[in-house]
Amino acid sequence: MAKKVRILILLFVLLTVAFGTCQTRVRTTSWQRALNVVVFPINADGTPRTAAYISTLGDDSFEDIRTFMREEAQQYGIDLISPVDVYIGPEVANVPPAPPVGGSIPSVMLWSLQLRYWAWRHGEHPILEPDVKIYALYHHPSTAQRLAHSVGLQKGLIGVANLFAIDKMTTDNNVVITHELLHTLGASDKYEPSTNQPIFPIGYAEPDLAPLYPQRFAEIMGGRIPVAPHRSIVPKALDMVLVGPQTAFEIGWSRE
Repeated sequence: MAKKVRILILLFVLLTVAFGTCQTRVRTTSWQRALNVVVFPINADGTPRTAAYISTLGDDSFEDIRTFMREEAQQYGIDLISPVDVYIGPEVANVPPAPPVGGSIPSVMLWSLQLRYWAWRHGEHPILEPDVKIYALYHHPSTAQRLAHSVGLQKGLIGVANLFAIDKMTTDNNVVITHELLHTLGASDKYEPSTNQPIFPIGYAEPDLAPLYPQRFAEIMGGRIPVAPHRSIVPKALDMVLVGPQTAFEIGWSRE
């Protein structure tokens, strides 16, 4: 009898979680109102230079994300004045749990639960309720020439972005933040993980361009601007990026 009760309780919890996930998915992709996106900065390398960079950040540091999302949404008939509002959150002292390297499905699932619990404990804003939480792990270039892969989870609406703590990389950072933001809203990657090359045609901003190369923009989830077969470059700012039809469909901006 006790075993049956435990099974019923577990089923109830699973159904509750599934229902909540479904509600969240509908709410965040209905585009009836602006989503509150809060960026929580983290001094990932603990250096004074990174701390100094973080101290300069404000809501206006992410203005080009708001502009990009508004202009791209309008291309798909979303007429909100601002589809997303991006705010700076309080600095977080701890780093989130790192994803498993080459982990199995169970280890990835466990990490996802750990990250969601961690975000629940480190994701409050003094004024507003975040719809999406982006944890920005800043590293000064003197401590890291190459950064770990950033991630975005649709379940929990959580992004973890590894970024450089230097003024000249602010626009580059906002491309990364936007990519992870769209992951939380249901967008999938559109590049080959083994090569980082965009997948044709869904990873190309202008797949019908003639001649095909060089492309003029990157598709936001393709990640790079293809300039020749098997060669692409990283966009330095959001004005070099577009949202393609497949991504727009995945995040609820279009039905086709």
